[in-house]
This record gives sequence, structure tokens and C-alpha cells, in this order.
Amino acid sequence: MTNIPEEFHYTKDHEWVHEVSDGIVRFGITDYAQDALGDVVFVTLPHVGETISAGAACGEVESTKSVSDIFAPIDGVIVHRNDVIETAPETLNRDPYGDGWIAEVEVSGGAIHAQEHLLDAAAYRAYVAGL
Repeated sequence: MTNIPEEFHYTKDHEWVHEVSDGIVRFGITDYAQDALGDVVFVTLPHVGETISAGAACGEVESTKSVSDIFAPIDGVIVHRNDVIETAPETLNRDPYGDGWIAEVEVSGGAIHAQEHLLDAAAYRAYVAGL
């Protein structure tokens, strides 16, 4: 059973978003995504200061099965990245919602709740069930 925390928001590209402070969100790939990828062996992260746009590629995850883009879940500017996963990419498999986060973003236009393309946990659960 795929782990889908209730307090997070999700994209149909299988990224999660969680507000860590006012106007700052943390994001990563979902449990569903890491499971589908298999063993992660390499990660390319976005750079601090980089402007990202929702739905656009901002990094890559390479696994024993394939190479997949990481898509920005939200518009904003990267303010911090999780360098740990570059040296220990398996962290994405072990703890995708905790230590395996990808980056933190200062959200353009304010609140995460204004982002209409994001799914709540129930909507993401239904989406994944239909795949």
C-alpha cells in the first residue's frame, strides 16, 4: 500500500509539496514514484537561486530501471536543496517524505493553497488507484 500523508499536497507527476513556513514549501517525489522507479542510484538537483515553474523539469532521478525527470510542483525560487540525496540517493527510497526531500522553494504568489493544480491526499489517492 502506497504511503500518502494527509497533510501534504501532490501533483499528477508524483511529486509532493508540504509547507514548512510561511511562503516556503519543501518538495520531493512520492512513495508511489520511488516504488515505481526501483532502487535510486543517482539524483540531479535544482540549484539554489534557480527559478522553477510548475510542471517543468527541474532535476532527474536515475534508478536501476530508468531515468526520470523531477517536475517542479509549484512556481518559485529554490532557497535550499537536500545535498544529502546526491551522495546517498537511496534516501529517496528509504524515506521519500522525510530525509529524502528534494528542495525548498519560496513560492511565487504566496500561499500553497492558491495552487489549483495541486491535489489533496484523497484526490491523489484516487488518482493513483486509477493508474
